[in-house]
Amino acid sequence: EEAVFLRKKITLLRAFALLIGSMVGSGIFISPKGVLKNSGSVGFSLVVWFACGLLSMFGALCYAELGTRITKSGGHYIYILETLGPLPSFLFLWAEFFAIRPANSAVVSLAFGRYMLEPFFAPCAAPVPAVKLVSLLGYYMVLTLNSWSVTWSARLQTALSIVKLLALALIIVPGMMLLAQGHTENFQDAFDRQSLVLDKLPLAFYAGMFAYSGWFQTSFVREELVRPERNIPLAVIVSVIAVIVGYMLTNVSYYTVLGRQDVLASPAVAVSFVQRAFKSLISVVPILVALSCFGTMNGGIFTFSRTLFVASREGQWPPLFSMIHIRRHTPLPAVMLMFPLVTAMVCIGDIYHLMNFFSFSRWLFIGLATLGLIVHRRRHPELHSPFKVPLFIPVSFTIICLFTVAMSFYSDPVNISIGCIMVLSGFPVYYLVIHRQLSSRCHSPFYYLTHKLQLLLEVVQQEIKTY
Repeated sequence: EEAVFLRKKITLLRAFALLIGSMVGSGIFISPKGVLKNSGSVGFSLVVWFACGLLSMFGALCYAELGTRITKSGGHYIYILETLGPLPSFLFLWAEFFAIRPANSAVVSLAFGRYMLEPFFAPCAAPVPAVKLVSLLGYYMVLTLNSWSVTWSARLQTALSIVKLLALALIIVPGMMLLAQGHTENFQDAFDRQSLVLDKLPLAFYAGMFAYSGWFQTSFVREELVRPERNIPLAVIVSVIAVIVGYMLTNVSYYTVLGRQDVLASPAVAVSFVQRAFKSLISVVPILVALSCFGTMNGGIFTFSRTLFVASREGQWPPLFSMIHIRRHTPLPAVMLMFPLVTAMVCIGDIYHLMNFFSFSRWLFIGLATLGLIVHRRRHPELHSPFKVPLFIPVSFTIICLFTVAMSFYSDPVNISIGCIMVLSGFPVYYLVIHRQLSSRCHSPFYYLTHKLQLLLEVVQQEIKTY
């Protein structure tokens, strides 16, 4: 009865909620251990946290400019496609689908399951099978919601963003109160150089950047944003600054209450913090943290489905995934595609190995996307952009990303090599399938199957272009 396309339903407030809800998730509640372990001391870990925040701001500003220059949704994928060409964009898509996104979603889901069950089993650790079962149930709930309604997914993200800020406040306030009372003993000899291991620093940065990851989420839904030229830069700058301040205060609170050894020994830092700071809220804070992870899962599914949607529209992914439900106006096939891989990684994965596994590929392609911004500026000097950052920001961000990726081979060669092989395995697929299909403009060999699935799922191609 009406045109089928993705509506512009993401206002400035929802953009704030999407960014904060995606950044403040499992990372700040599980990454402090990884940052401290690989940086060596309390002082250096705080430096890493601030440096990761500053680096995230640089990246966010680059992506804000890309979002005003390139008017399509799709995030990293579309920026690499439009600036560096189809081969690197497909390699990103290949690695993102088979490694980066399912591993990232599995990490957040496992954190959700662990914190959700922690109050019921404290002081013992929750059984691993129970954690994985609850993790999958949470992921499937978010998957169902994103298949059902864009509006309700956005509303849930806004509500959970408030919950996330409340969870951070419950950690920050008691820690700052103790610090104000003179409890600074855990910061004695904070910069112990003997414990610093330089070749482990890339892993510390990976853990810290994982906690900040999410600053690029508005770029995935650019076509659904209201007034994107204004709202993307505004939402990005305010959100990242708020998260940097919140993360620094949270980590100071952790160290004030727990100390170095307790943070390293804790499987769930926020729960250990509450056990030490105020036992009356021992069952409340883990639930708030779990809801925070739930919001991150929601934001991740919401945005990555748009990447698959755009890649399908550009001819680099099966055509079924550029289709929209005729009544719900959601990219239903793209939303549903991830659940088998995420299920597998949750069942077999460990949080910290998964984190290193997907971080290599993610930061390699983010560095390539900001390199693409430099290339795009040189190719199109006549193009007017309503938001423009100084050149040293994309240059320095790109160099740091690629240098950290190169250094990580020394820090964790096994997981990084697996990630590298995953990226390189996309080469034969591109030349045997995608390049040949784009060159010949032939129909997909799965045309009949696509047609049957289209009827089953009640989805059709987008009827008008909104970009």
